Amino acid sequence: MFADTKAFSGFAVDDIEKAREFYGQTLGLRTSEQHGLMTLHIAGDRDTIVYPKPDHQPAGYTILNFPVDDIEEAVDGLVGRGVKMERYDSFDQDERGIFRAGGPYIAWFTDPAGNVLSVLQER
Repeated sequence: MFADTKAFSGFAVDDIEKAREFYGQTLGLRTSEQHGLMTLHIAGDRDTIVYPKPDHQPAGYTILNFPVDDIEEAVDGLVGRGVKMERYDSFDQDERGIFRAGGPYIAWFTDPAGNVLSVLQER
């Protein structure tokens, strides 16, 4: 039924202006806005809608993952732009906040609305 449609994902934020600054300036993604909704134009033609929601509650899971070639370089770049890496008690993360056990190397951070994002590097 939907095999030929161009599906897209979306998520909520509490402040679309803060989101535009974070995703556009801090992360360097191309954004656009129409009808009060922001679109993230992610590589690979993966547009993602970001919509304002006044009673927004951050997702309790990672909403966007950004594959990178060098996770240490990516984490250092994010920290250099003022992004705080998240730490979780249930994961053995190194001094940069990178989890290296099982699966890809991964480090988490949040957007201004508290939504969890990650950078990850395949081994």
